[in-house]
Amino acid sequence: MINGLDLRRLRRWELALAAFAVSAPFLLPVVAPGAPSFVRPAMAQSIEQPDVSRVVSVGGAVTEIIYALGEEGRLVGRDSTSTYPEAATKLPDVGYMRALAPEGIIAVNPTAIVAVEGSGPPEALAILKDAKIAFASVPETYDRASIPAKIRTVGTFLNVSEKAETLAKSVETDLDAAIADGAKRPQGERKRVLFILSTQGGKIQASGIGTAANGIIELSGAINAAGQFPGYKALSDEAIIEAKPDVILMMDRGGEHSAKAAELFALPALSLTPAAKTQSLIRMDGLHLLGFGPRTASAIRELNAAIYGKKANASQ
Repeated sequence: MINGLDLRRLRRWELALAAFAVSAPFLLPVVAPGAPSFVRPAMAQSIEQPDVSRVVSVGGAVTEIIYALGEEGRLVGRDSTSTYPEAATKLPDVGYMRALAPEGIIAVNPTAIVAVEGSGPPEALAILKDAKIAFASVPETYDRASIPAKIRTVGTFLNVSEKAETLAKSVETDLDAAIADGAKRPQGERKRVLFILSTQGGKIQASGIGTAANGIIELSGAINAAGQFPGYKALSDEAIIEAKPDVILMMDRGGEHSAKAAELFALPALSLTPAAKTQSLIRMDGLHLLGFGPRTASAIRELNAAIYGKKANASQ
């Protein structure tokens, strides 16, 4: 019997509580103000900042943010989507963000990796984390709020939160002004824009909701003509005709990947659209248009002007 308790009548959990009550006075000094020194280093280690002196950035917007923060001196590598500013292209290329090879990243001896959400594959990221390289994932959505959120996430990881807050507020102000310009246009006057990712094999891959293309079209005061399907998919001729796009929007890839306006509007389904009648084709730099980084306000203005200018035509 302990302190009047009959141990034979106690259930297991009650017995455990009783044992703790008896031993607690002997345990308390370990966490009291005069605790042994081995406790405090352990606590300090749990909140210690990672080493971010040698950084690999994955995702064009992430790299742009690091440059905009003035922290590019930390960079030792970047992925193939990181093409702005031009100085970034001089850094070692560790591969495409969705097809990363751990060997290429480890070869540049980074202490940290900051990658946009969706980078991978997961097996590669697991290897990098097992290599004890500090890792931060930057959330990716395609709306106004995502851009300052990215900036703050990157700034916190690089331990420059104050600089990030200044940049985020500046970008927010610019975004709000650009979005307000597009929002002024009456709903009935908004043009229908079809973003085409590719026309390979005569199949038109278009952008639905939940995509960067959908986000930038809506922020620019236009309507995504593709409809409400999620992601990207090949559209049938009937779906393209029913979409009735006033404007076709594409990334400016250059070279053999860039379909000429005449070739594009010669495709049977597109030839029957309002966009074909006016030959309205807009091409913009892919990272600028779809990156959702610090320059997105500029992309919104540029796209709005191209859609609603005297002639929404940047065709060749």
